[in-house]
Amino acid sequence: MPRNSLPLNALLTFLAISSLFFGVADHRCAAEEPPMQEYYELRIYRTPDAAKRQAVSDYVEQALLPALARQGIDRVGVFTRTDDDTDFALYMLIPYKTLGAFSELNGKLAADTAYAEAAREYFAVPMDKPLYTRIDSKFMKAFAGMPVIEQPEYSLNKQPRLFELRTYESHNADKARLKVEMFNEGEIDIMRDVKLAPLFYGETLIGSDVPNLTYMLTAPDQMAHDEHWVGFRTHPEWLKMKVLDKYKDTVSKINRWYLAPTAYSQL
Repeated sequence: MPRNSLPLNALLTFLAISSLFFGVADHRCAAEEPPMQEYYELRIYRTPDAAKRQAVSDYVEQALLPALARQGIDRVGVFTRTDDDTDFALYMLIPYKTLGAFSELNGKLAADTAYAEAAREYFAVPMDKPLYTRIDSKFMKAFAGMPVIEQPEYSLNKQPRLFELRTYESHNADKARLKVEMFNEGEIDIMRDVKLAPLFYGETLIGSDVPNLTYMLTAPDQMAHDEHWVGFRTHPEWLKMKVLDKYKDTVSKINRWYLAPTAYSQL
């Protein structure tokens, strides 16, 4: 046997240990990688009355959500307005892990026979009695500072909760970019710190009101939510950040909606 060679059994043992060690190291490195930024569709079914909204809601619950689940799409939120009893729209937040998942959605729905059967009555509604006037939709990319949906425990457990949906419009694209940066550089962490419980943040890529960003907050009830906002407005880090010249005039208009989850909402 050559002087520098190892016995076969010793060599195999060394390779096995090395493989185990480097495998663990590789696994740890992969585990430390931040999650990819999701994409979000905010879909709003504009229905004229409560009865037609209920019909659309039944379709979403019984046909659309199960079909989305078969495509691996989960954490879908379905909501109604609580701050305007004249708004009969049904609001949906649909997360997509990739652009491909979004682009393949309609084709996969068309090929899903279980979906077609579950949605049969919904699609049989005649043209002169439509359930909704139109579907408004905007498409967003998650912020780097919060790349995936975050659900508080009470939301995961489907306990009583409310949601606030907010849109910040900007007067040009560069100011919109800076407002996204402002969130990523500290505003998100401040909101987490004061328990505003942000659910998602999205830079709007396609919509009727770009440039803007959209995000959603949640709380167990209105009183707690109002207290969390007080904490945010008086937070020392926010008081420093909001006066920075860099972020001056980044928001030209704020829109907000208070929403309640449907019984079957996954958020």
